[in-house]
Amino acid sequence: MSGAKTALKPPDGARAPVRHPDAPAPGDVLGAHYEGCFGCGQEHGLGLELRAGDGVSVTAEFTVRTGHQGAPGLAHGGVLTAALDEALGALSWLQGAPPSGSAVTGRLETDFLRPVPMGTVLHLDARVTAVHGRKIYCMATGRTGGPDGPVAVRADALFIEVKVDHFIKNGCSEEIDAALADPDQVKVARAFEVNP
Repeated sequence: MSGAKTALKPPDGARAPVRHPDAPAPGDVLGAHYEGCFGCGQEHGLGLELRAGDGVSVTAEFTVRTGHQGAPGLAHGGVLTAALDEALGALSWLQGAPPSGSAVTGRLETDFLRPVPMGTVLHLDARVTAVHGRKIYCMATGRTGGPDGPVAVRADALFIEVKVDHFIKNGCSEEIDAALADPDQVKVARAFEVNP
């Protein structure tokens, strides 16, 4: 492996993102893609409730709780990055229903612009900016004080479209078998929509 970084800037010939005709309507709650997910599962982790936005975008609110601290009283940078990554990963659901709408994080670059104190509601906004083959270029912001407040954290990312076989081949077989056994086929498809 050469160690060369994958560019976050779309190459010449990249196309504008297209919202799938069957994508959830703007304002619809996307729901957890998998209850065991650290980002959107409600049982543990961040518990993000993502909503479809206009075009190929999603929004969410993330409340920084005690267990999300790094320095005393402030959000841990890794937790903020995880929240942005979860919002970015949900974008694939708007481009095509899984399994064709599954994508994994290829590269994620986060900029921390201001501290995020415990108790803050971070307003997340993520959107696809371009698509080139299986590569999905996207960006996200986390704002304090409201959806139009100052940007506290932002990320640029590259996601790679994958087939469901990627998850089956690389995941824990016990968890995969349980997810595949769910009678709700939409939940089965969505369980494999994001994560490496």
